[in-house]
Amino acid sequence: MPHIPRLERRGKVTELIVEDAPFLILGGELGNSSASYPPELDGIFSKVRAMNLNTLLVPVYWDLTEREEGCFDFFLVKEAIESARSHDLRLVLLWFGAWKNSMSCYAPQWVKRDTARFQRVQTLDGTLQEILSPACPESLAADQRAYVALLEWLAEFDQDHRTVLMMQIENEIGMIPEIRDYSALSQASWDGSEGEEEFTARQFAAYVEALASAGKEVYPLPTFVNAALIRPGFGPGQYPSGGPLPHLMPIWKQHARSIDFLAPDIYFPNFVEWSEQYNQPENTMFVPEMAPSARMAANALHAIAALGSIGTCPFAIEDVNDEKAADLGQLYDLLSHCWSQLGTARAIGKVIGLTPRLDFDWQLKVGAETGDVGGVRFTATFDRTTSGGATSTSALPTHGNGRWEAPPGTPLGGVMLIQLAEDEYVALGKGVVLTFESCTGDQRVGIESAQAGHFEGGEWQGRRWLNGDQTHQGRHIHLYDGVWSMQRFKLYRY
Repeated sequence: MPHIPRLERRGKVTELIVEDAPFLILGGELGNSSASYPPELDGIFSKVRAMNLNTLLVPVYWDLTEREEGCFDFFLVKEAIESARSHDLRLVLLWFGAWKNSMSCYAPQWVKRDTARFQRVQTLDGTLQEILSPACPESLAADQRAYVALLEWLAEFDQDHRTVLMMQIENEIGMIPEIRDYSALSQASWDGSEGEEEFTARQFAAYVEALASAGKEVYPLPTFVNAALIRPGFGPGQYPSGGPLPHLMPIWKQHARSIDFLAPDIYFPNFVEWSEQYNQPENTMFVPEMAPSARMAANALHAIAALGSIGTCPFAIEDVNDEKAADLGQLYDLLSHCWSQLGTARAIGKVIGLTPRLDFDWQLKVGAETGDVGGVRFTATFDRTTSGGATSTSALPTHGNGRWEAPPGTPLGGVMLIQLAEDEYVALGKGVVLTFESCTGDQRVGIESAQAGHFEGGEWQGRRWLNGDQTHQGRHIHLYDGVWSMQRFKLYRY
């Protein structure tokens, strides 16, 4: 079998290895229904390629691939892969099988209608839910057969091309509106020796393990599961309980050993707080789904620079407006051209990312962020935009409504700093002012030189030299709001 994509630890980070080289997913996720109608794919793929994406996350629908039991048709997947190849894009496939956002809406009709064979979750009062029970062996067997059939087909159709990089099993798995399943099947295995949410997590993890292990037997692509997160004040049952959440990671790691990593879907404003909880030594960092807000580019940069993420993917990327498309596309373009410098720096711990820490209500937690690299402590303060996102209310992937969009006045920038040599750095960012001091405090630090530019073919292409007003007479580096840009600068000590 040709070299298939794999995860590999390189120095301080885990990288996705494609064609035997580290690959950074500059991605986006399609809306849930966008892959169900092939005539629209060419226009969608053309739009996202123009935004400098190199990867799309695309659903695979169980109900549309197995309309009749045992009869598999992967026409929609084939169309997506062929369209991706024609647009020089890679794919991550999302298996919408037994559960999508907790519910079983993508199960085939022959599964939905046979509630005796494919038993449902029940609440404590006996009410049936639109959710297949994780304790039902018939549901597991059917879901597993379909998933393995997909992997078998992929191994034959795509292994020479390696268009598909990874697999996600199910989507935002979790129990709702109560903490666990009270059906007779689940009750038979419940003995009260563990917490109720822990019991649910073990059920889901074991179910997913059955799919992942069987799939890897036929085509061992990297495989992950994603989590719907918890709103402040919500308890188990109010959010999708038992999913691959931070407090349940040990259970998922124990019972779903064929899953390579757990990943957060981050729709809440406190992106930094949630992403850091998944940045664990034993867990590859990846954000498969995130709010397409005016902060999506800055959040993507932070995950990649500060947390070593293998990539990030704003949701419903094909529907973002022109302003957001240009903003994300500009960042992705700069990242793609400095990937050789960034990849090397990440492996040896010579890169940091600084971005505003916001709370759930879009309030700035602190006025400045600091980080150390190369013996220099950098302090970042952020411009507050007067435009960009307008306050709006959108349905979040949990009960209730919340704000996806950044309100006016929210800082929309961030910065990545790569150390190139002793006291020499490149900064990629927008809307940020950087000041600096020696980590030891025994010397002052000044700017020897600063130049705007970008990387092309791995080489720095310098443009205007900056001094005077642009550096506040040698006091700071300023990457202006409204446009992502790069500056290369050298410091000196006195």
